[in-house]
Amino acid sequence: MLQYAGFWRRLAAISLDSVLIVTLTAPVLYLIYGHNYFYWLATRLDLLNVFGVWDLLLTRALPVLALLVMWHTMGATPGKILMHCRLVDETTLGLPGKRQSVIRLLGYFVSSLPLYLGFFWIGWDKRKQGFHDKLAKTLVLHKPDDYAAQSLEELMDQVA
Repeated sequence: MLQYAGFWRRLAAISLDSVLIVTLTAPVLYLIYGHNYFYWLATRLDLLNVFGVWDLLLTRALPVLALLVMWHTMGATPGKILMHCRLVDETTLGLPGKRQSVIRLLGYFVSSLPLYLGFFWIGWDKRKQGFHDKLAKTLVLHKPDDYAAQSLEELMDQVA
């Protein structure tokens, strides 16, 4: 039986991913732009505004590219891995295709309008799909650490 990853687990995963991205990019941005970048970041109102080429690459392009590559090749981001989740095609339960990954990413914009309803929808949907999952025909599954459902043979194979 499939176990779907719920709203709070998925929120924790994306929060962990965000912390990882900031931890990796902030020191580099500081080395390139100095403290003025962080002052500008704290005072800007327009989210489409960029400080420079490196800001655009490190805060927008790199995270998007990383998401697409990780979804397509591993079915998970580091946050999802830590939360024991994986992204799958809803029909085959295999890794999502390139097209699905792109549609899912574009679906993030749909999910954020209005007032992030498409993300909150995860909490109400019977298969825990956000709007972006429905558009891309993907599921996020949770594999708990509970080994009680496994047979003795499966457990022995894991040890060997």
